[in-house]
Amino acid sequence: MLGYPPASPYSYSQYSSARRNRRRTEVLLWTTPQRPGFSPRSLYDGGVTTSDKTFDLSASFKAYDVRGLVGETITSEIVQAVGAAFVDVLELSGQDVLAGGDMRPSSPEFSKAFAAGATARGANVKLLNLISTDELYFACGSLNAAGAMFTASHNPAAYNGIKMAKAGAIPVSSETGLKEIQGLAEQYLAEGIPTVDQPGTIGTHDILKDYAEYLRKLVDLSGSRPLKVVVDAGNGMAGMTTPAVLGDQLLPALPFEIVPLYFELDGSFPNHEANPLEPANLVDLQAAVVAHGADIGLAFDGDADRCFVIDEKGQPVSPSAVTALVARREIARAKASGEETPVIIHNLITSRAVPELIAADGGKAVRTRVGHSFIKAVMAREGAVFGGEHSAHYYFRDFFNADTGMLAAMHLLAALGEQDGPLSELGREYEPYVSSGEINSKLADVPAAVARVRAEFEHDGVSIDELDGLTFASGDGAWWFNLRSSNTEPLLRLNAEAVDRATMESVRDKVLGLIRA
Repeated sequence: MLGYPPASPYSYSQYSSARRNRRRTEVLLWTTPQRPGFSPRSLYDGGVTTSDKTFDLSASFKAYDVRGLVGETITSEIVQAVGAAFVDVLELSGQDVLAGGDMRPSSPEFSKAFAAGATARGANVKLLNLISTDELYFACGSLNAAGAMFTASHNPAAYNGIKMAKAGAIPVSSETGLKEIQGLAEQYLAEGIPTVDQPGTIGTHDILKDYAEYLRKLVDLSGSRPLKVVVDAGNGMAGMTTPAVLGDQLLPALPFEIVPLYFELDGSFPNHEANPLEPANLVDLQAAVVAHGADIGLAFDGDADRCFVIDEKGQPVSPSAVTALVARREIARAKASGEETPVIIHNLITSRAVPELIAADGGKAVRTRVGHSFIKAVMAREGAVFGGEHSAHYYFRDFFNADTGMLAAMHLLAALGEQDGPLSELGREYEPYVSSGEINSKLADVPAAVARVRAEFEHDGVSIDELDGLTFASGDGAWWFNLRSSNTEPLLRLNAEAVDRATMESVRDKVLGLIRA
């Protein structure tokens, strides 16, 4: 059952009442306009007017999703046009379309705006209301319907965005329709959205219990030894999904005592940014795990599709170690079902330990570029059972090839609960190498910096791979590092790994010296 810690820097005075009133709060949130003067009806009555103005949405349309500053690069008018374009580009007129969002104040307004645009073009919209991103993927897969999620993931409170998926949870990216949606939305902003003779309808659909039941069927946790688990929701959607999946809110209790940290849904992120990739945002969880004598700590980002792990000593468990551990479990399960060589996907900057452990367990490791659209495409093409990224995105064939932090957490809890040792010992075999983590350098001339590194390391005994950026590897296997430039900022990203800390630090410092010269 859910545990409630004593008053402390990690106590949560509003949690009990928030839990009791969650459904009431949810209804109020999703029926109350979030902007003075906003009216959902006004969206149907010509919220976008015809003009000679041209619109350019390039500032908010990215490679995999839409993301921008609320009121500036993403507005209700823009979202309404995107909803109409989404239906037209994906040919969804007459079909069901799903829409939901996270706890950001603008998400309800944007969902309604999207619904207005989509219904104007003939789609029937089901509002999922407050959801995590992986709940949207579950809904798109289980209901076989296209959908949109309003979230800016781990970005600060001033941002919001849209993640889109086709029926079956197939991602919509710049290569699979997002550019066309942008272009048509720009046209609709300039010319107005034409309404079909038979506009669609708007209804609601609650998927939280179905989502929780589905995950519990994939990983049976009922036989685990008792575990104390601290969960830092970062005031994000894990504050709703954790009690539903791991607690006793909707389903029978599991043998876990959940210590909730920042479970109140609050899109202003009053405690820390919901971005566990930044070490500063893990400090509270690390301290709480030690203070409560917990077995494990879990940290989710704002839309709860990523999960980071802390051991009982308060130390982070790398996403590569989690990838390897879950891969081992999924390989064993797939083999038990008759698969001869289960396929596991990993991106090129996960630890070298990942493909080594996959091979040792009789699986086939397939290496991909960084980015969820690439991973999901390769997952589908290869029939892979599981995939993992260094950024703590974990993909499952049984979850429609989509990423879900909660399911990865459940696998980890199952592995920990099946044996008596602490997580620090369990994780040690999955982290035989020393990693630098991702180091970003802001540069005036990224290509020149890369050229300096290449000139220094391009010699006999060093291999250079160009799958995604440049990956350099020593001939004796002692170290490797990858350089990738950001698609949106003047940043160069470095990831390095070696057989020991001294070697890793030597390589890291040499590369950084060349980059920042």
